[in-house]
Amino acid sequence: MPRARASHIGVRPTRRVSIVLLAVAVLAACALSLVNLHDIAAPHLWIRGLLHPDPRELRTVIIHDSWMPRIGVAWLAGAMLGLAGTIFQQVLRNPIAEPMTLGVSSGAQLALTLATLYAPAWLAGATQTTALAGAACAAVLVFGLAWRSDLTPTTVAVAGMVVSLFCGSVTVALQLIHAPYLRAVFIWGGGSLVQQDWTVVAALGPQCVVGAVLAWLLLLPMVLLGLDDTNAQNLGFSVRRARVASLALAVLLAGMVVGAVGVIGFIGLAAPAIARWTGARRLGARLVASALCGAVLVWLTDQIVQLASGALGDLVPAGAVTALLGAPVMLLTVSRMRRENGTRLAHALFDPGGHDTPSDPSARYAPARVLGLALALLAGAVVCALMLGYTGHGIVDAARHASAHATVGHWHWATRDGDARIVLWRVPRVVGALASGAMLAIAGVLMQRVTANPLASPEMLGVSGGAALGMVVLMICAADATASVRLIASAAGAFAILAALGYTASRTRFAPEHVVLTGISISALSQAIVAVVIASGGERAVALLSWLSGSTYSITRTDAATAAFIGVALCATTPLLHRWLTILPLGDAHARGLGVNVGRARLAVLSLVALATASATLIVGPLSFVGLTAPHFARLAGARRPVEQLTLAAIAGAIVMVFADWLGREWLMPRELPAGLVATLIGAPYLMGLLARRR
Repeated sequence: MPRARASHIGVRPTRRVSIVLLAVAVLAACALSLVNLHDIAAPHLWIRGLLHPDPRELRTVIIHDSWMPRIGVAWLAGAMLGLAGTIFQQVLRNPIAEPMTLGVSSGAQLALTLATLYAPAWLAGATQTTALAGAACAAVLVFGLAWRSDLTPTTVAVAGMVVSLFCGSVTVALQLIHAPYLRAVFIWGGGSLVQQDWTVVAALGPQCVVGAVLAWLLLLPMVLLGLDDTNAQNLGFSVRRARVASLALAVLLAGMVVGAVGVIGFIGLAAPAIARWTGARRLGARLVASALCGAVLVWLTDQIVQLASGALGDLVPAGAVTALLGAPVMLLTVSRMRRENGTRLAHALFDPGGHDTPSDPSARYAPARVLGLALALLAGAVVCALMLGYTGHGIVDAARHASAHATVGHWHWATRDGDARIVLWRVPRVVGALASGAMLAIAGVLMQRVTANPLASPEMLGVSGGAALGMVVLMICAADATASVRLIASAAGAFAILAALGYTASRTRFAPEHVVLTGISISALSQAIVAVVIASGGERAVALLSWLSGSTYSITRTDAATAAFIGVALCATTPLLHRWLTILPLGDAHARGLGVNVGRARLAVLSLVALATASATLIVGPLSFVGLTAPHFARLAGARRPVEQLTLAAIAGAIVMVFADWLGREWLMPRELPAGLVATLIGAPYLMGLLARRR
C-alpha cells in the first residue's frame, strides 16, 4: 500500500500541471477570440453578427460567415484529429503513431497536386473528394502491404511510413519541376482554416459525430487490440478484422479533415499525449480527452495566427503553425512527466539473441551470402556515377561537333578526351553521397535498436530539424549567402538542438521514449517554420525545397573528405557497441540485470547517432529515407546481430545514395533532382515489395 500511494503521489504533479496548462489554453483561446472579434467589428455589432447578420453591414456578415465558421472548423478538425491519433496509437501500440503514419496527408496532397497539374477540371467543387480519395488510396496501399503479416502493428507502422515518404517525395519532385503552378498547393499543404460560409462546418459536423459513435462502438475491440495479438486471439477475438475496422475509421477521420482544410500536423500526436498526461488512462476517457485537447490546440493556434496576421488571418496557414504552439507545450510536458513503462516493440522488430526465426522467410538468407552481392552493387553504383553520363539532348555533342545529327541525347562512358575533368568533378559528389548514406544508415540502426521502435529514424532526434532551422533563418536574413555561410548556419542550428536535446534527455537518464518525443517535437517545430516559408512561394521556397530534399551539387572536395573521414571513424566505432545494442532492446530491467549502465549506454549510442546525423545533414541536407529504411533492408536480407545489421545497412545506404545522386543528375538533364528525393523514389517501391512478400 505505501508503495502504491507513493506512485500515485508521483503522478499527481504532472497531472496537475497538464490540467492547469490545458485550462490556461482554453482561457487564452477565449480571450484571443474576443480580441480578434473586436478587430472585425465594434461590440454593439456582435449580437447582430452572431444571430442576424445585416447584408448592408459588411462587418456583421464577416462575423457570421467567416469568424464563426472558422472557430467551428477549428473545433471539429482538432477533435477529429485527436480522436484519430488516439485510435492509431492504441491499435498500433506505438506512442509516436499519428494520423500521418499511414500516409493520409501525403496521399491527399499527392492527389491534389496531380489533379492540379493534369486534371484541373476535377477540382471544380471536388477538392475535398479528390484529397480524400488520395488519402484512402494511400491507406489501402498500406493495408495491402501489411496484409500477409496479419496487419501486425510493426508492419503497418513501417509500411505507413514508407508510403508516406514515397507520396511526399513524388509531390516534392512535382513541386520542384512545376513550382510556379503549385502555389495554391503550397498553401493548402500548410492547412488553412479560412472560411467564407458554413459549408465546411456542415460537412465536418455530421462526420465528427458519426466518427465518435463508431469509435465508441469499437471501444472494446480497440481495448483488446492494445494487448498482445496472441492473447487477443486466445480470447477468440478476430484481430485482423478489428484492426482493419479501427484503422479505417482513423484514416477516414483524418482524411476528411485533410480534404476539408488541408494538412494540420502535430495535433494527432500532441492531443493523445496531453490527454494521457492529464490523467486519462482508460481508452474511453482518452478518446474524449484527446478530442477536447485537439479542439483546444487548433482553436488556440488559429486565434494566434489571426492576431499575428490580421483579423482574417489569410497570410499564414494555421495548420503549419500548430507545431509552433504544440511543440513547446509537448517539450514542457515531456520534461516534467515521469517515465512510463509502455509496450515495447523489441521482440517484434529484433531478435536480440541473434537467432533467426524459422517461420520468418527472411531467415533463409544469410548475411554472409548477401555481403558479397552488396559490395558488388556498391562498386557498380560508384563506377556508373563516375563514368556513365547523359548528354542531355545533344548539348555536349552539338558544342563539340556542330552536327545536325547530335540533337538527340544519348548515354556514354567517360572515355573520350577531356572527360577526365568531368570524372574529377563528380568524385566529391560520389564520395559525399556514399559517406552520407552510410552514416545515416548506421544512425538509423542505432536509433531503432536503442529505442526498440521500428519507426525511429535519425530525424527523430531533431538534429536534422535544427539544421533546417538554421538554414531557414539564414535564407530569411540573407538569401544570397555563400555555400560556406550556409554550412555554418546549418551547423549552428544542428548543434544547438543537440545541446538542448542532451540537457532535456539527461533529466530522464536518456529514456528512449522521452528522447524520441523530444526529437519529434523539435522536428515538428522546424517543419512548421519551413512550411510557412515554403507557403510564401518564390525562389526562396524552391531553393529550400531542393536543400531539404538532399542535394549534393554543392559538395566540395573538403566537404567530401570530411564526410569520408567521419564515416570511416563511425564504421570503426560502432562494432564496439555490439553488447549494448544486443541488450538494450530487451528492456531496462534485463539490461540492468546483465550489468549494463542503461543511462550511460544510451548516452553513448545517442551521441553517435547525433554525430552521424549532423554530419550527413551538413553535407547533403536533412534526408528522410535512408536512415529509416536501410536498417529494414539489412534485416529483410537476413541480418539479425547488430554488427551484421550495421554492415549491411551501411552498404545499402551508400548504394541507394550513390545511385540516387547519379540518377537525379542525369535523369532530367539539364535539370537536376536532389539525391535524397530520388533515394526515396527508388528505395520506397523496393521496400514495399519486400514488405508485401514477407509474412
